[in-house]
Amino acid sequence: NEASGLDPSLDVRKWLAANQQKHVALLDRFEIEVRLNRLSNSSLSSPSTKQTLGSSKDRRLVTSRTVSLLRTLIGETRWKNPAQLMGLLRGLGKELHAVGGFREPAIGNVVRRVMAAVREEVMGDDENTAESAQRKSQLSLQSILWAHPQHVRTSSSRGTSGSTQRLDSFSEGPSLEASTASDFPPQFYVNRPDLKQAVMEAIQEIMTDLEDTHKSINEQALSHIHAGEVILTYGQSKTIELFLKAASAKKRKFQVVVCEGAPHFSGHEMAKSLAEAGIDTIVINDSATFAIMARVNKVVLGSHAVLANGGLIAFSGSNMVALAAKNNSVPVVCVTGMFKLCPMFPHEGQDTLNDLLSPSSIIDYSELKDDLMAKVEFINPVHDYIAPELINLYVTNIGAFQPSYIYRLLAEYYHSDDWKSFE
Repeated sequence: NEASGLDPSLDVRKWLAANQQKHVALLDRFEIEVRLNRLSNSSLSSPSTKQTLGSSKDRRLVTSRTVSLLRTLIGETRWKNPAQLMGLLRGLGKELHAVGGFREPAIGNVVRRVMAAVREEVMGDDENTAESAQRKSQLSLQSILWAHPQHVRTSSSRGTSGSTQRLDSFSEGPSLEASTASDFPPQFYVNRPDLKQAVMEAIQEIMTDLEDTHKSINEQALSHIHAGEVILTYGQSKTIELFLKAASAKKRKFQVVVCEGAPHFSGHEMAKSLAEAGIDTIVINDSATFAIMARVNKVVLGSHAVLANGGLIAFSGSNMVALAAKNNSVPVVCVTGMFKLCPMFPHEGQDTLNDLLSPSSIIDYSELKDDLMAKVEFINPVHDYIAPELINLYVTNIGAFQPSYIYRLLAEYYHSDDWKSFE
């Protein structure tokens, strides 16, 4: 059919339009919410609901809604083989990244995880066959080349008889196989009617992991929060809030010092919530962090993303807290879900996955009438990058790990060929 002759990785909108028009409208609604930064709000919330820029956002909800979108598009569209499905996922990843998904790395992370599930399903089935076992015992030049597809990605390979053979089951014209013939091994171009069911099961498993994220993290609370400790945290984080409440619910007595998180002061909401749960809570100015750090036993930070080198992207101001903790030899623990694990290195330093907000929350524009103030450059970043040397431990829904182990987790969650698929 018409959809078979289009390449979803190049133009996912045209491919969806040829497949089923309602999917384009579904993608449009999702992209509007990405642009308006409303994915982290409940779908039942009124559009007029106002959210403070510095307040906590449920990144898990962002990921869940992305999984729901992928489940609908994969389940209701017509694709013939794994290569075309991978093209659809890659096209969706690029589309969402282009409209602002880079501000929500969890969106790209879940797309990459589904792509890894497809690769595992296809390659896993192939390895279980007797033919695959025989190929393994005979180390051939072909097996070596397919193990490293980047070595054979040449334009001339598209004109070979091998590529022509893969196109036999497709209509003439530009197709997924024509543009990605060197991206996948031959088994990705074989029709797999059973693949959709396997992929849908993998997506359901991802959704179940997301639903159990907080529960799995909270079960570890008593292992990291001890009686009589003074815990310092910065701003507001839903994950940390539930983590501390879980420890308190199990009769563990401790004190929490909350940095207010200027200029949006989300720490006030955090402190109020903890106090209502019966936790001894103190709110301090951000500028008092270094002074009080000597009395703190442990720093607990939230996250926006965990990078490939073990570094952390967290709320603006968190780097100051981590540096103060390092100076006073206070351990820094990051509590986060694995869906925030991002296959990206901080090549841009503090600008990695960062954005700048209006300085109006820092200074009133009327004060800029002064000639001296008009020469001052005001920078109001959303996030901070924290180097892995400043982080002692990551507490996740699958266990606790040091920053040096993050790279190993990336290999388990994502395929290396998909790390930069959306850029």
